[in-house]
Amino acid sequence: MTIGTPTLDQLQVFVAVVEAGSFAQAARSLNRATSVVSYTIATLEAQLGIGLFTRAGTRRPVLTDAGRSLLADARLILDGLDGLRAKARGLESGLEAEVGLAVDVMLPTHRLVDALKAFQDTFPTVTLRLHVEALGGVMQMVLDGRARVGVSGPLNLQGHGLESTQIGEIDLIPVAAPDHPLAASGPRRGARHHVQLVLSDRSPLTEGQEFAVVGTRTWRLADLGSKHALLLAGIGWGNMPALMVQDDLDTGRLVRLHLADLPPTRYRFSAIHRTDCPPGPAASWLIRRLALQG
Repeated sequence: MTIGTPTLDQLQVFVAVVEAGSFAQAARSLNRATSVVSYTIATLEAQLGIGLFTRAGTRRPVLTDAGRSLLADARLILDGLDGLRAKARGLESGLEAEVGLAVDVMLPTHRLVDALKAFQDTFPTVTLRLHVEALGGVMQMVLDGRARVGVSGPLNLQGHGLESTQIGEIDLIPVAAPDHPLAASGPRRGARHHVQLVLSDRSPLTEGQEFAVVGTRTWRLADLGSKHALLLAGIGWGNMPALMVQDDLDTGRLVRLHLADLPPTRYRFSAIHRTDCPPGPAASWLIRRLALQG
């Protein structure tokens, strides 16, 4: 037996009958005659070669085992169609199909999660691609077009064709393990003589520049997680976002250093985009959400 190909209309009627609980109720919800609904279901059953409902001995249509098995697939197909229509409507109105976002590794996780959760709820049809970079890596991705929007740290943006919006700042504090030589109480000098753990920049945009680096002995790391792990292990000292290490400070796994040769550091964030490639509705909304957080 050759199994036919159901139409979307047939699947919609099938699901409507299940949800309404009767052919007559389904007909009313679809604004059709009951006979048309019955004929549509009968045609679908004939095409598939199986019965979807048990009609004999009951006043209401009851799904057969085969009908129950196919119901989930029918709903999945219809949900996919609804999603396709929603995306098409968004594209027609100028909504982006995809937004690339590059964020500085220092951006607090709770801010990123808040923004992206709200973004998903507001723009369910827009795909988001997230990149996490350090220092000039964010700007480089925006300049290259790999990200439509960036959340950059305190870089010189002039001359790069970028527009920026201030979205807040965080405290960076020097920390080390409690058994580190610099962890003794009171202001300490000589931090430059101990290994300082420093994030490295994978872009050439900050070549020759240093950010809160005082040590003559530095270890360069590619990500903040590795830096955190080495600090906990007592390998060197370094600046970390205060919020990120608060639990470590509370439990004594790390201590805050009071260094006479390193003043307090504020790390400022800017949402950036290229001036020749202005953000669309979804990307603009994301920038506003981040700015409201700050």
